[in-house]
Amino acid sequence: MADEQSSTENVVEMHGIVKRFPGVLANDHVDFSLRRGEIHALLGENGAGKSTLMNILAGLYRQDSGSISVNGRPVTFSSPRDAIKAGIGMVHQHFMLVPSQTVTENVLLGLDDPRFLMRLNEYDRKIAELGEQFGLKVDPRAKVWQLSVGEQQRIEILKMLYRGAQVLIMDEPTAVLAPQEIADLFETLRSMTKQGKSIIFISHKLNEVTAIADRITVLRRGQMTAGGVPAEGVTTQELAKLMVGRAVVFHLDKSPANPGEVVLDVRDVYAENDKGLPALRGLSLNVRKGEIVGVAGVAGNGQRELSQVISGLRKCAKGEVRLKGEPVSNRSALYGIQRGLAYVPEDRTQVGSAPNLSVTDNVIMKKYRQAPISHSGLLDMNQATRFAKELKQAYDIIVPTVETPVRLLSGGNLQRVILAREISGEPDFMVAVQPTRGLDVGAIEGVHRLLLAQREAGSGILLISEELDELLWLSDRIYVIYEGRIMGEIQLDGGDASQETVDLIGQMMTGTPLEQIRMEREA
Repeated sequence: MADEQSSTENVVEMHGIVKRFPGVLANDHVDFSLRRGEIHALLGENGAGKSTLMNILAGLYRQDSGSISVNGRPVTFSSPRDAIKAGIGMVHQHFMLVPSQTVTENVLLGLDDPRFLMRLNEYDRKIAELGEQFGLKVDPRAKVWQLSVGEQQRIEILKMLYRGAQVLIMDEPTAVLAPQEIADLFETLRSMTKQGKSIIFISHKLNEVTAIADRITVLRRGQMTAGGVPAEGVTTQELAKLMVGRAVVFHLDKSPANPGEVVLDVRDVYAENDKGLPALRGLSLNVRKGEIVGVAGVAGNGQRELSQVISGLRKCAKGEVRLKGEPVSNRSALYGIQRGLAYVPEDRTQVGSAPNLSVTDNVIMKKYRQAPISHSGLLDMNQATRFAKELKQAYDIIVPTVETPVRLLSGGNLQRVILAREISGEPDFMVAVQPTRGLDVGAIEGVHRLLLAQREAGSGILLISEELDELLWLSDRIYVIYEGRIMGEIQLDGGDASQETVDLIGQMMTGTPLEQIRMEREA
């Protein structure tokens, strides 16, 4: 990490930053500093203001008041180009690459040089040398679509370094990476700081922050609760309390699994994605009553299509899905619901809820034809309101009234509305897709409690998540998916997973079948 001398020199200073949006004070007189050659982590729950603060530093927003200095000189940024000229670049969570172009072409895209003549061999050499210097090895002539997610991230970093960035803002950089790719990224970041670069690391993964950061700043509701505290010695529990204002339980107690009969049986399923390309390729798995079965994998390997085939939102070209022994593949979503299926989709606003309707309207969506909420085809709004109030109390949904439109709710409260609706139907089986994505640590704890309670009640749960820690904490078994195929199945005994288990899952996430891994280890 940073050496003693360089760590005392601030390359970036932000003082008294204020940024307002209609009805929201996103940043309330925030101070932030970054030393040369350090990794400074920026933490905060959803809506805490951390992305707003970094978007100001990257030139995407203008602050309403406050000042920014770079290398001791006051600056005002009107665009990201201004920030880049000052040596500040942002690597976004969602990559901005052209898949059909090469690595070199993507790095050069948008630059004034080369202007008329493209000497590709010369630029390939420069980019290869830059990658070698910072541990970002990638083939300059490779097409982006041919590369792994981790390699694509290297291109985004190379784009900033090629433009002369001395400060890199990394926005949730590990969100789409396998464990081995995360380890490689951390080595790269450490190599960069040793060469004088400075990193701002935005993340919600507290264990990663404590592992990689030199200092940590925490925001809550637009204000600083900790400013530039040394990472050494700080605990994840302390950071979580700074983020949400109360103690958070990360690893909930879980009783041993007592699985019953098979409630979901997916057999040799093939399906296409929205572009008509193969997404699931002969995938098979099963879930029993009273267990949580995880699906691990890097984003975009068929998880979304799998959940939609099971829930009736996507047809499969071949194979079969059975719920409690009954075929449900290529039937309507209602058909599955009537047979005890609950579905917590990845997109909680467009698929999981009707944003402009009230909490009451959203929680009765599966019950409006049933007594006591409906009588002889007529809706009893008094009963509907009573039911919504009961769920509001039982699931700790923080909302002024149950008539409030759900578009006004925070992400955590909206997820509680969706879970309340799905669980209140006492389902035999639930598909939960990215149930804690975008939630702060306090809301995550609440969702985990609900899922474990549902397991205790005897439901079978298929948990599809890109958060490996979440899968390891909650799951009784884990399937690993890669390019629409199951690479292997890992049985968990509860408690913390061994490093060997994490390594096995990581290798499978990058495309190596479990049988091959075990054969290679025995050889």
